[in-house]
Amino acid sequence: MHLLEIVKSINNVLWGNILMFVLCGAGILFTFSFRFVQLRFFKKAFLHTFGNISFKGEKADAEGMSSFQSLATAIAGQVGTGNLAGAATAIVSGGPGAIFWMWLSAFLGMSTNFCEAIISQKYRTTVDGQISGGPAYYISKGLNSKFLAAFFAIAMMISAGLTGGMIQSNAISGACNKAFGISPIIVGFILVVITSLVIAGGIGRIASVTEKLVPIMALLFIIGSLVILGINSDQIIPALKMIFVGAFNPTAATGGLLGIGMKEAMRYGVARGLFSNEAGMGSSPHAHAVAKVKHPVEQGLVAIIGVFIDTFVILTLTALVILTSGAIDGQLTGIQLTQQAFINGFGNFGNLFIAVSLFFFAFSTIIGWYFYGEANVRYLFGQNGIKFYKGFILITLLLGTVLNVPVVWELADTVNALTVIPNIIALLYLTKVSKNLLLDYEKQSK
Repeated sequence: MHLLEIVKSINNVLWGNILMFVLCGAGILFTFSFRFVQLRFFKKAFLHTFGNISFKGEKADAEGMSSFQSLATAIAGQVGTGNLAGAATAIVSGGPGAIFWMWLSAFLGMSTNFCEAIISQKYRTTVDGQISGGPAYYISKGLNSKFLAAFFAIAMMISAGLTGGMIQSNAISGACNKAFGISPIIVGFILVVITSLVIAGGIGRIASVTEKLVPIMALLFIIGSLVILGINSDQIIPALKMIFVGAFNPTAATGGLLGIGMKEAMRYGVARGLFSNEAGMGSSPHAHAVAKVKHPVEQGLVAIIGVFIDTFVILTLTALVILTSGAIDGQLTGIQLTQQAFINGFGNFGNLFIAVSLFFFAFSTIIGWYFYGEANVRYLFGQNGIKFYKGFILITLLLGTVLNVPVVWELADTVNALTVIPNIIALLYLTKVSKNLLLDYEKQSK
């Protein structure tokens, strides 16, 4: 067997069965443990996140970022090429009904992400004068397991190079080559220069870039999607019907077009939803850990909004554009299907729109995942290891533009699975701590 086939078979077991049940099970447990915090506090979470929004927030420094800057950095990591391709893959593999199961997994994921954020706040620490946190820190201090903490840190460092480096630079170079005819290697060198300028400025520049880039890219994509939905407004109700009917009877929703059963709709919807919003994977807690807030639960509420934006806004709009555009023909999947949907709506401009959106989404992911990796380098090696890690990430960016990345995609999925296991173990072990933090917050809020 080739390496690609071996890794694919491993991922089919991990993501197709084990982790889907582990992550959904954890989401259900946290949802009930926190008494549906994602519903009870949603309004408060929304107001806390956007009530004092500013593109010129307080300057991030060694003591951390503002709450909104932390959210922007987390969303930067969450919203990447997977958001443009994820909904399309779920629809083709699981039918329109997969979107319903994607919503359900995101709803459960809100409580998991809430738990990750407050625990990362609780156990954050200062390393060589720089505030830092994330799963490696709360696994080490809360679970008292140096081995699992190191295991997670190494997996996350590698994942940042694969998920946040090679895959994203490959997507950007491919889109720029198709839309503008620019050589991939030239795109690679440009990416290396831009990225090095951002990460050279440390936490302050990363926060400054993400708090501006993320709202711009989100608004750009939301407006473009809404325009197409306005053009295809007569197809919105039929599309929603396909989603809800297809969740339980896929054949009736598509007329047998895709030959999909309920099991596939559930599996691919849940799997792509969990993979997109990253709840339970241990990535976004690195950003939430460094937020300057009065109480850990405040950042937990902000984390809920991060999952909401990722899945209920970006992924949902992508799905509706695909379903209302008539792009589904059984031949296209992934980014190609999303691209065709926008071409159907915008004509040739759709190509340019997706290329620009993809650049924003992928570049923000590069920055977000670099930040995640850096937190783990700091945990293992201290501040002195950062300069070597910067070089590693820049090399992965360049390699990603010239390599064929199917194997890289699969390896990234495998490494991401390895981060889930120690992270979920720690979150479950520390459930009582997180529940007490929530109770304390509720008492103070009365």
